Formats: sequence, C-alpha cells, structure tokens
Amino acid sequence: MITSDDLQVRWWKLEQKLMDKFGKKPDLESILFLIGVQEVGGAGHTFTKEQKQDLMHVAVCTILSTSGYYEHEGWDEDGWPHFKQIKEIGQMDLIKQENFMKDHVLLYFSNQEF
Repeated sequence: MITSDDLQVRWWKLEQKLMDKFGKKPDLESILFLIGVQEVGGAGHTFTKEQKQDLMHVAVCTILSTSGYYEHEGWDEDGWPHFKQIKEIGQMDLIKQENFMKDHVLLYFSNQEF
C-alpha cells in the first residue's frame, strides 16, 4: 500500500486536473459520479436522483473490480453494467475507507491514462 502522504499528493494532483477540466474542485462523491457517467456512457444526459445513486454504485463496483472485490457480469437492456461481489471489503474506520476509495479512484484514472 502506498503511504498516506503520497496518496494525498496524488489525490491533490487529480483534483487539480479535474478542476482545470471542469472549473470546479470535485469531492470524492463528485468523482465517483463522474466515473459512473463515464462507465455508462451517459455524458450530456440528465439523470434522476436514483440514477445518480446508481451511477455512484457503478463507479464503486468498477474501481473495486481492479482489486477483485467485484466482477462485471454484463449489461442490462438499458445499457447499465451489472456486477457481482466476489469478496468482502472488511471493516475500516472512515479515514481508512476514504483512503481505500481514493487509492482505487487514482488507479482507475491511471488506467484510463488521464
């Protein structure tokens, strides 16, 4: 696992890149939403509140699939991906959980060559 300081520096760099692109500093939830939209191919669409929650779920499943927590099962008739949980994530305090998610978000963007 990468040290906490390195994680924070890498996170700030990602935030800056996204701020440069979108003109607003994103938080973790905004970034998860963005990943969900990317995965569903819904850029430019308007989403309901429920769909926004679903997009964040898609993002979480997508980013955690790289570590084997989820597996992509396929697509439904509306073009939404579906996942199956493969292994438990385990208990973490809030700071560890946030760092765990940030590390996976950074890996996602690295794999996307962003």
